[in-house]
Amino acid sequence: MPWFFLFKKVLGQTLAELGHFTRAKRPRRLPVVLSRGEVARLLEQLDGMPHLMTALLYGTGMRLMECVRLRIQDVDFQYHQIVVRDGKGQKDRVVPLPKRLEQPLTEHLEKVRALHRQDLEQGYGEVFLPDALARKWPKAPREWIWQYVFPSGRLSVDPRSGKTRRHHLHENGLQKAVKRAAQISGIAKKVNCHSLRHSFATHLLETGYDIRTVQELLGHADVSTTIILDSAAERPLECVPRGVRQGATRRRSGSTTTSCNAVGRRAGRAPGVVAAFTQPVSHLTSAIVKAVKTLHEARSGQLPNLG
Repeated sequence: MPWFFLFKKVLGQTLAELGHFTRAKRPRRLPVVLSRGEVARLLEQLDGMPHLMTALLYGTGMRLMECVRLRIQDVDFQYHQIVVRDGKGQKDRVVPLPKRLEQPLTEHLEKVRALHRQDLEQGYGEVFLPDALARKWPKAPREWIWQYVFPSGRLSVDPRSGKTRRHHLHENGLQKAVKRAAQISGIAKKVNCHSLRHSFATHLLETGYDIRTVQELLGHADVSTTIILDSAAERPLECVPRGVRQGATRRRSGSTTTSCNAVGRRAGRAPGVVAAFTQPVSHLTSAIVKAVKTLHEARSGQLPNLG
């Protein structure tokens, strides 16, 4: 090994003589969370595809690349949910689709479908498929369900295969649009796309959802990561989870005991929270809460009222 030679011949030391040392710890940083009014001002400065993508980031809690890489088959309008595939840690999860965003998203997909038909007429229309799926299903790259929800505005040549394809929208475009909108709206915070994910989780905690539900929606492997967001929530101290100390959770009969569960069952414990949203965001936030509640009931075996 090269480092054996370095220590023995160059430094004149053996590894046993290095002594005890401690690993450097990453400092804990509090996340940037936007208030409801700041989210409204941010969305007012956006339009078109950047507005829709920013609203989805806030309304679903997805990461930037999870939103950019969405495909048509991942959006389920019937169950009001979005399937996030191959997320961080190569894990799949389901996030709620706010009803307020369904109509704009449907209109957007109609434009995307027209663009896909135009590509097919010109002899293109392929997209990249992961994990050698293109060899398994040779016709799949041209199918509608595999197309990106947010495609690029131009065709490009794939350097790996040499084929001309339409890739997804580059993430830098949305990042620059969000940063520019934050500057125009006068938000004195370090705003980026990930701030919307933090705001989604913090606002749900403020509304009364327990930390385990928020952890599942965000796709966190450890609840200690979600607890950092809990510290930014403006809620009474009684909503702080019990039994959560230094990233560990106390389990009773396979479930986590939190005082926020009671808050989530009693809407009266958070009066006026949804009403505190400014007008452009109030309907979106209530739609987020309803979508999360419907998704939570469906997973608990309770069928939602479809009447």
